[in-house]
Amino acid sequence: MASFTVVVGDPDSGLAHQLEAEEQDANRFIGKSIGEEVDGGAVGLDGYTLEITGGSDEAGRPLTDEVAGPNLKEVLMKEEQTGYKPSRDGERRRITVRGREVSAAVAQINASIVDRGSTDVDELLSDDGDE
Repeated sequence: MASFTVVVGDPDSGLAHQLEAEEQDANRFIGKSIGEEVDGGAVGLDGYTLEITGGSDEAGRPLTDEVAGPNLKEVLMKEEQTGYKPSRDGERRRITVRGREVSAAVAQINASIVDRGSTDVDELLSDDGDE
């Protein structure tokens, strides 16, 4: 079964929360692409809507919006992009990246809160820590 670490960014407070999604909750993310929305109940944020903004696989290769599907691909990068920062002007490098679709090979998913629920994020997450 799939298991993901989901890093949820809160644009209002500027904080990021690292949460786990396992088994059926993780299946809600599989097949989704960067930019798509997911119900926050998958990571314990009931009533919230999350937008997938990126992620990486177990080897640290980033998900990129420029490559379709969940597969690995070598992309020639010539300017600063996700996974590549040139050290001098005009530098180009072929970088292996993963496509925009979330699959079982993904280890971490980055998400941002789009719609808020009635309960505060800190209250929802503090309940999970007390159990």
